[in-house]
Amino acid sequence: MSSFPILSLATFLPLIGAAFILILRGAPDIVARNARWIALWTSLITCVLSLFLWAGFDPATPEFQFVEHADWLPAFSIAYHMGIDGISLFFVLLSTFLTVLCVGASWVSITVRVKEYMVAFLVLETLMVGMFCALDLILFYMFFEGVLIPMFLIIGIWGGPRRVYASFKFFLYTLLGSVLMLLAILAIYVQTGTTDLPTAMAYDFPVGLQKWLFLAFFASFAVKVPMWPVHTWLPDAHVEAPTAGSVILAGVLLKMGGYGFVRFSLPMFPVATEYFTPLIFTLSIVAIIYTSLVALAQEDMKKLIAYSSVAHMGIVTLGIFTVTEEGLQGAVLQMLSHGIVSSALFLVVGVVYDRLHTRDIARYGGLADNMPKYAFVFMAFMLASVGLPGTSGFVGEFLVLLGTFQVNTWAAFLATTGTILSAAYMLYLYRRVVFGKITREDVRRMLDLSPREIAIFAPLIVLVLWMGIYPASFLKPMQASVANLIERVESAQKAAHLETVPRVAVR
Repeated sequence: MSSFPILSLATFLPLIGAAFILILRGAPDIVARNARWIALWTSLITCVLSLFLWAGFDPATPEFQFVEHADWLPAFSIAYHMGIDGISLFFVLLSTFLTVLCVGASWVSITVRVKEYMVAFLVLETLMVGMFCALDLILFYMFFEGVLIPMFLIIGIWGGPRRVYASFKFFLYTLLGSVLMLLAILAIYVQTGTTDLPTAMAYDFPVGLQKWLFLAFFASFAVKVPMWPVHTWLPDAHVEAPTAGSVILAGVLLKMGGYGFVRFSLPMFPVATEYFTPLIFTLSIVAIIYTSLVALAQEDMKKLIAYSSVAHMGIVTLGIFTVTEEGLQGAVLQMLSHGIVSSALFLVVGVVYDRLHTRDIARYGGLADNMPKYAFVFMAFMLASVGLPGTSGFVGEFLVLLGTFQVNTWAAFLATTGTILSAAYMLYLYRRVVFGKITREDVRRMLDLSPREIAIFAPLIVLVLWMGIYPASFLKPMQASVANLIERVESAQKAAHLETVPRVAVR
């Protein structure tokens, strides 16, 4: 398998499916039906193909695996360089898995421009997978920025009443930060003479330059996470996006920022990382507490979950910058868990929205009486979001708090309040939607989960329990890569400290 271009196939296979959909001709209903099936089979095959990466992955080595390298612009030392390690492996799997669910979730709800909609999602899948596999800075930037285009269209065309405003706000916020990252990439190219990521990761940048480069990358990744106070685009984007758009937005696109911190900021700018850690801790804690309180005040289900995402991603950034094994592994696991749980919660909201076309919490109540299956599914993901032991949400949060406690006890204490607040707003949401008496006739007539919806939620519940009960299956593949990253950061920081120690002359 080492000589087989499995990464390129997993990356660009969705484009082949998109091309088939584009050439479809015929009656609109037949074209829409065929577009759905082509998108489903293409995303399913891509998902199965990505599972071979996990099966063939060697967890004992921190080196990049399934590496593909080809000259692209050899005169400028820019290459088509692909590969994955224990950190990027699961983000590839998450991207391909959620795309399948998005196609299934859109089967009935999307009735306008179905052909273009499915093309947009398949193109988006290519860009997401390619971004997590790219080992060249220019190649990464192309995938990283390319993701904006199909998501902009998904929100702007198939979104809610304020979709144009939300899509432009999303695009402008994320593009502005990424312009600074492009300038930083150019500075790295001038300094190192190449855009090869492994080479840049091993290069010792001057401390002064590190700080400027760190801030440039931080501007881009902080918006993507999103960190407070550059998070305001997220609630608008989530509220206006179609259900599947919210799934990808919360499940994968928010992880691009956290992945960027782990892949670029820590190994390339270790001294700057140490210098800016207090700032990151402060912003993360503010995000955890402030956005949790804002979530408590929401009356729109999607907005509540959107603000909860900002709080949960605050825990992720806190864990990343502890630069401890527990903190980093917990942060990566928390990103995976949040990708599954938040996606499931948006799908849960989508179920009732498709039936009643409103996300107002006060509009529902008593759904446990006529939708018991829905109430059970909602409960499972609500408890995972709270961080109940035995679910995926517990393991990541616990490891992050454990790693944070080793570095800063006050930060760990303040971050723990987020766990209490998350229980408050999620239980508040669940009680008002599921329990109580049904007072509205249209709510009483709502039907329980269909077989298609059960098929979407079943694998998500399995994953939540799998990660919560047997997290070692996810932690072991990333262990060597995380340990190697920590060693790189700590050795660079120690070397920088030794250089600053004044030397005493010996006579």
